[in-house]
Amino acid sequence: MNPKKPSQQNTRILAVETSCDETAAAILVDGRKILSNVVATQIDLHAKFGGVFPEMASRQHILTIYPVVEEALNQAHLSLEELDAIAVTRGPGLAGSLVVGMNMAKALSLGSGLPLIGINHLEGHLYSAWIQSEMDEPQNPPEFPIIALIVSGGHSTLMVMKDHLQYEFLGSTLDDAAGEAFDKVARLLNLPYPGGPSVQKAAERGNPAAFNFPRSWLEGSWDFSFSGLKTAVLREVRTLEGKGIVIPVEDMAASFQTAVVDVLTRKAFLAAEHFNAKHIVVAGGVSANRALRNAFTEQNRFIIHIPPLKYCTDNAAMIAAAGYQRFIHGFRDDLSMDVFPNWPLV
Repeated sequence: MNPKKPSQQNTRILAVETSCDETAAAILVDGRKILSNVVATQIDLHAKFGGVFPEMASRQHILTIYPVVEEALNQAHLSLEELDAIAVTRGPGLAGSLVVGMNMAKALSLGSGLPLIGINHLEGHLYSAWIQSEMDEPQNPPEFPIIALIVSGGHSTLMVMKDHLQYEFLGSTLDDAAGEAFDKVARLLNLPYPGGPSVQKAAERGNPAAFNFPRSWLEGSWDFSFSGLKTAVLREVRTLEGKGIVIPVEDMAASFQTAVVDVLTRKAFLAAEHFNAKHIVVAGGVSANRALRNAFTEQNRFIIHIPPLKYCTDNAAMIAAAGYQRFIHGFRDDLSMDVFPNWPLV
């Protein structure tokens, strides 16, 4: 169902997000103003595994989902009866984790009679650029057409947003996503989990020109490839180890990070030029990387929209922001909706 509707005012959306290892709930007004945003992280639980352990993640969601939703309602000083709809992440993500959030949202919808809306997690990341909390400086929302770059642990995707909920796919990763490459390189350099922040921290003390790691430009394509870069780091590590040389972790991290940032920014800028877009949205967990944020914001050709750090990683506020757009455009789902772990956005 997708009948066009005029924008509604004071629309309150409760959203639930459990796609991976964050249990989150939030309430937004009109897709921008935050009334509450609660996130229970599982980082410490998974650190000893060097990554997310799916079964443990789903079990922890079961333990925390109810108090997280309850806290979101309490912080917003609202009851279910005062809301307009419930949005929930349907996918992509870990199947077991998604089911916990989906069942919670269905129960809330069934008990309250509120409409239920399934949201693509990647669409949520895009709409994090529209969020405006009371503590942030007022900002104008992105203007269409928009070049959208989603960079996370599982995705490196470039697209054009022609209007709300209208996407034209340009390219994505052919192998490792940017965030995945950060995690793998962190393990190669014996840096702690999670890999992205650890590489960034090490890189801040390193020389980005110390190693001339390759950039996979894939000329004539909007796709990305970071597997070769990761392999180049591996070969350099093995070469130095074979010679008995201590690994210059900080220099290697800085050189690797610079290579990733170069590819991501160049592709996005070229796409903006090609499609005559003045605005670029950069979202997803890797958009929290300081070097990437600086590379985008230190130029003056395009207007860059990168969410505040607290909205870059998984959260429910972004799901509520996307849910608002789906709601006012007439999208509704019923209680037969199931999770979609490999759900593509376009």
